[in-house]
Amino acid sequence: MEDIKVDNEEVKEPVEEGSAAEETPVESEKPAEEEKEDAPAVDWKDQYARLLADFDNYKKRMARDREDTYRFAEADILKDVLPAVDNLALAIGNAKDRDDDFVKGVQLVYDTFLKALKEHGAEPFDSVGKELDPEMMEAIATLPSDTVEEGKVSNEVKRGWMLKEKLLRAAQVVVSSGKANG
Repeated sequence: MEDIKVDNEEVKEPVEEGSAAEETPVESEKPAEEEKEDAPAVDWKDQYARLLADFDNYKKRMARDREDTYRFAEADILKDVLPAVDNLALAIGNAKDRDDDFVKGVQLVYDTFLKALKEHGAEPFDSVGKELDPEMMEAIATLPSDTVEEGKVSNEVKRGWMLKEKLLRAAQVVVSSGKANG
């Protein structure tokens, strides 16, 4: 192989493919010890502390996610039960004879549902006579009323429910438009 000088530096000619000449690897100009000194020092204690903190945050996040999943699953089931509770209340409210054994049985079933819902953290809230709260109530109509002020709830079509301080179902209400003209 022939050495060629370019600007006072030696450069070796490229070796053709298939030739028997061996290539020597290019070595770094800095010794290995100097490279270690330039690299940032690894702080194992800091990395370990960060890893522990990350793992602790992961555990907390997973616990929160698990609790939210349980809570939302519970909310879905409770929402599915509420129409049955509404129907039982409607049946009791429209009963002609409250002393009838059948009506007493329906009342017993209704009370059992209310107790079970309360044990799971679900409770109804009253809206009649209160200001319309769009966060908690859904106005489905406005009607004049001689007894209820304008803008307040005069009638509740479906009762609203809370689940552990959060809205489970908004109340469907009729809002008073004030005294009737005429």
